[in-house]
Amino acid sequence: MYSLVKKFLFGNIFFILIPFINAQVKPNLTIEQYIELYKNTAIEHMKQYHIPASIKLAQGILESSWGNSELAYLANNHFGIKCHKDWIGETFYKDDDTKNECFRKYKHAEESYTDHSLFLTTRNRYAKLFELEITDYKGWAKELKEAGYATNPKYPELLTNLIEKYNLNRFDTVSVVLADIRPGKKPVADTSHVVVNRPVNQVKRQVLLNNRVKYILARKGDTFQGLAKELQMGSWQLCRYNETSKNTSLKEGQIVYLQPKRRRSFEYKEHIVKEGETLYELSQKYGIKTRHLLRLNPEISPDGDIENGQRIRLQKERK
Repeated sequence: MYSLVKKFLFGNIFFILIPFINAQVKPNLTIEQYIELYKNTAIEHMKQYHIPASIKLAQGILESSWGNSELAYLANNHFGIKCHKDWIGETFYKDDDTKNECFRKYKHAEESYTDHSLFLTTRNRYAKLFELEITDYKGWAKELKEAGYATNPKYPELLTNLIEKYNLNRFDTVSVVLADIRPGKKPVADTSHVVVNRPVNQVKRQVLLNNRVKYILARKGDTFQGLAKELQMGSWQLCRYNETSKNTSLKEGQIVYLQPKRRRSFEYKEHIVKEGETLYELSQKYGIKTRHLLRLNPEISPDGDIENGQRIRLQKERK
């Protein structure tokens, strides 16, 4: 009896600690166990980064052999992300498409999940993903392949099959908040908040949605560098998302996007310019990248000059 209890306790303790320890011993997880271990992390990242939990779990299962691959248990890399030129962290070398390739190494699996989210949200080639509905897992699977995440031509099919076999898309409907923001209308708050872990003063900021992009409102005295530290992000990320430099002054109440802006508006067809408005202001107001506003409106000069009364298209016109 004692041996059975001991076996049960040890097995469950090991099961709980897998995501948090620096793995050295090869695990022997089932796909069901992997899902149970990482589903909450996938859901949290879905709320924060707008990446479907089903896609993140399916990629984790596929890329890491549900946590059992050499890359997963020796380097805590669950998404097969290679070093690339911008990686300055630890590395792990193994044969892949070519011999002895460089892969990113993490202290914990959680870091791999975070880096995967940043990898998708900060690279232009994945921008089209974030124009898709969060429940469109088939569209996400197809676009990941087209954007170059994987070379296997069956990659979309492999992801989709995993999602449907294990009903992973059930996690995509957990706390999904859709944008419902109109000019002059009070924005709808997300249920999540950005919480900063500080020893003395814990700060909370309300996260809002505009055009399906998360943002916060600047407070008096905020700077991009200060916000980056508080939100545990890179200042370059905030500046890139808001198409500005880190030395730009922030005004109280100013929109600060936490994710890349979109290529078009999902709700509004056009905007009539008012006196004094700039193209950048419209970009921030509607959550559309400036360069895409220019593409939607080729008659605007490259320097972005617009005039009072001018009609600005926010979506492609249907023929």
